Amino acid sequence: MLQVSLARLKQGHRTISYPAQVPTLPDRFRGLPAVDTSKCPDGCSACAEACPTDAIAIDEKGFRLDLGRCLFCTDCTQACPEGAIRYTQEHRLATTTRQDLIFNGSTLKRAQALDEKRRRLFGRSLKLRQVSAGGSGACEADLNVLGTIVFDLGRFGIQFVASPRHADGLVVTGPVSENMRSALLETYAAIPAPKLVIAVGTEAISGGIFRGHSEVHNGCDTFLPVDLYIPGWPPHPLTILDGLLRLLGRLQDSTNPPA
Repeated sequence: MLQVSLARLKQGHRTISYPAQVPTLPDRFRGLPAVDTSKCPDGCSACAEACPTDAIAIDEKGFRLDLGRCLFCTDCTQACPEGAIRYTQEHRLATTTRQDLIFNGSTLKRAQALDEKRRRLFGRSLKLRQVSAGGSGACEADLNVLGTIVFDLGRFGIQFVASPRHADGLVVTGPVSENMRSALLETYAAIPAPKLVIAVGTEAISGGIFRGHSEVHNGCDTFLPVDLYIPGWPPHPLTILDGLLRLLGRLQDSTNPPA
């Protein structure tokens, strides 16, 4: 016991100070894309053609990037001959609606807080049941990371629970495979009303790389009313945490320019 105590003293305080201070993210982190359309040659659609999930559209309406489909891979940046697309360190990506994930290259409308009645219900204590509906395991892993001493999700009054009957909301990962459809719907039905639904990761939002396959349903909002969309494949733990805190009214700003 003495050795354990000495080891803890040597390690010191490990929990990050977020949201008071955002830790420095590694250079390899890929956050909100920044797009400089002034660099785009007329008629060039190399980035759209390279995108494996058809997340990019370029037409008479201009440039649009669907963050709900984006894998945050580098295919578009490598394909662009002029370097018009780059990834920033902006980790704040969660939105309230699916339409808000359609990014025009300049601003992204961040997630809005719940209405006052639901903030009173969930703002100080939020219990969540997570369902992996055919996911790859990546988003599930980053949700698990939130329970470590580094992020310490419990200090915000947010916890994952084993039973949907003890939950206030449902966190969905994965594209919703046909084999998991019934289990997902039954879990949602078992959560007492009022309840929340949070889609975490590109798969849960749009199907991701599995989109269009006959055995998946292209995300959970086909069946469920989603209150929060958190894009990424997988989203960084800070992206998930930021979205949850915005939903609960802990963070206020609503738009951001690319960094």
